[in-house]
Amino acid sequence: MITDETIVALSTPPGSGAIGVIRLSGKDAISITNSVFSGKDLLAQPSHTLHFGLIKDGDIVIDEVVVSLFVGPRSYTKENVVEISCHGSNYIIQQIISLLIKKGASAAKPGEFTLRAFLNGAMDLSQAEAVADLISSDSQAAHSVAMNQLRGGFSTELNVLREQLIHFASMIELELDFSEEDVEFANRDQLQDLINKITMVLNKLIRSFELGNVIKEGINTVIAGRPNAGKSTLLNALLNEDRAIVSEIAGTTRDTIEEVLNINGINFRMIDTAGIREATDTIEAIGVEKTMQKISHAAVLVYLFDVVNMTAREIHEDINSLYRPGFTFIAVANKMDLTYNDRIKELDLPLDIAFVSISAKENKGIEELKELLYDTVVGDKLSESHTMVTNIRHVEALRKTQESLHSVSEGLINPVTSDFLATDIKQALYYLGEITGKVTTDDLLENIFSKFCIGK
Repeated sequence: MITDETIVALSTPPGSGAIGVIRLSGKDAISITNSVFSGKDLLAQPSHTLHFGLIKDGDIVIDEVVVSLFVGPRSYTKENVVEISCHGSNYIIQQIISLLIKKGASAAKPGEFTLRAFLNGAMDLSQAEAVADLISSDSQAAHSVAMNQLRGGFSTELNVLREQLIHFASMIELELDFSEEDVEFANRDQLQDLINKITMVLNKLIRSFELGNVIKEGINTVIAGRPNAGKSTLLNALLNEDRAIVSEIAGTTRDTIEEVLNINGINFRMIDTAGIREATDTIEAIGVEKTMQKISHAAVLVYLFDVVNMTAREIHEDINSLYRPGFTFIAVANKMDLTYNDRIKELDLPLDIAFVSISAKENKGIEELKELLYDTVVGDKLSESHTMVTNIRHVEALRKTQESLHSVSEGLINPVTSDFLATDIKQALYYLGEITGKVTTDDLLENIFSKFCIGK
């Protein structure tokens, strides 16, 4: 899949700016750039150096630039890499790229620079995917998880286990060569211990996906409740700005309003919804229907109720209708500025749901609600494990590895011949290899790297 072509692309975001960075990679990257560069002879310069000069098309000066040289294998792709920093005019950038293509370069495809880094052994596949996660990270937690994966935290752990499993696979393969002599080179008890150990690690990684995925994508958090409970006021208080219209008229919110709230580095995608009640007109009915749709897809539901005007029966009815297994439910008593805590005791709320009392209007209890949101969803899970799975492709491969190892374990409990054990172990090794790129196909690589931005 590696070609001799030298590729070129704009690596900075398109559009006018102070500078644009044009990147080339390939064996001819330096010579192609040198053919249009007026300044020092780039072919005679050492790696990791900067050079000021002109980009010229014949006698026509296109721009003054700074050229950065990275001589392979000491580069991102392990090939010769050149980065041209020019003025950020769209016209200038396109003129330079067109000139470089005329001189022999080819336009890069999405993710082709990182694909070459993977194919040339600069990083494994899970690290390459972490590059895309790092670029798209929009919170401290997402950045930390992507950086850990980029530095090999995930793949290092898997490779250690894979090497141990390869050892047993080779021992069992050896048994097949001596099948007529009925000898065992692979200690079955040690193999079972290794399978138990790997299974524990796989379970931990698979469980980490639930948190890892929401860190990567953000946590869908729906604020729901009856009309005039104060949902829009709460959203404004959480965001510390007037984002939603606030009115004493019930049913003001007809459509959902979505904003991102960052709490301790975690992005909560806050969704203010229409009040839940029998709609009085068609538009409100659509709003209520959208509310129920948002609730069904929520990771966290913040049920806000008017602690003054609602009866305990009404609150219990709402909780019973809204609560469902599989998501975090937080009950929030609003308008505590108008009542006393004794009122909460009268409501007899279920003990198995998180609860906090606030006054959205007076901005009281808002920080406590933020802490409860974070603790309920994240808590100390980030400190429990530095290795976290955020990619659905990885978690699917881990589950398939688990299934194959279960078959190996079954074959040890109910003894089968070495060839069956070898087949199941090879299958487990295959799925582990898919994660880091020990096993790849062109279709898999195209699917992964086509999602990258051009220039990376």
